[in-house]
Amino acid sequence: MSDTREKILMTALHLFARDGYKAVSVSTIAGELGMTKGALYKHYKNKRDIFDSIVERMYQIDAQRAKKYEVPQVKYEIQPNAYKNQSVEKIMDFTIAQFIFWTEDDFASDFRKMLTLEQYRNAEMAELYSQCIAAGPVTYMEDLFREMIQKGVLKEENPGQLAVEYYAPLFLLISMFDKKGENEEYVEILRNHTKHFMLSHGWIREE
Repeated sequence: MSDTREKILMTALHLFARDGYKAVSVSTIAGELGMTKGALYKHYKNKRDIFDSIVERMYQIDAQRAKKYEVPQVKYEIQPNAYKNQSVEKIMDFTIAQFIFWTEDDFASDFRKMLTLEQYRNAEMAELYSQCIAAGPVTYMEDLFREMIQKGVLKEENPGQLAVEYYAPLFLLISMFDKKGENEEYVEILRNHTKHFMLSHGWIREE
């Protein structure tokens, strides 16, 4: 991606996160960058094109991060074998990394804030918010926990309930971070939660 195209993308996302998607026009984005609308249209067809590129980038980053931490990159329905024989330690590490990512990474933070603003007035944004930040991660963890229960890694319990109990503190701490803006204390809280959760539900840590 060219430097100009990247600048347009990041500037637009920041404006969407600050003012809301609907309130930001192509003229606003161009003005923020000190360019004409015509110059911007050489890189993106319209505001929707910019938005679609933002969403595509988010999914690419998400897949890359999952690959880095060696956890499933796609939904269970698409690749069920990827959910088998998962390491508890990798899931815990990925959980901490996700909190840091959603709070410290500029792209992820602005993407999350954009969806948080728009979820109440735009059905498409509400669905994206659900899939990326709310119901989607819970379903992801439910599928992982179901496989771990079947393998005897965790005790026999309702995987859906476990997923909600596991993910809820991460979701809450992200919201708390937005008000306080400091991360270290919350990372430690989340780290302790993930360890306590796994031990409480039957995981025996190998020393």
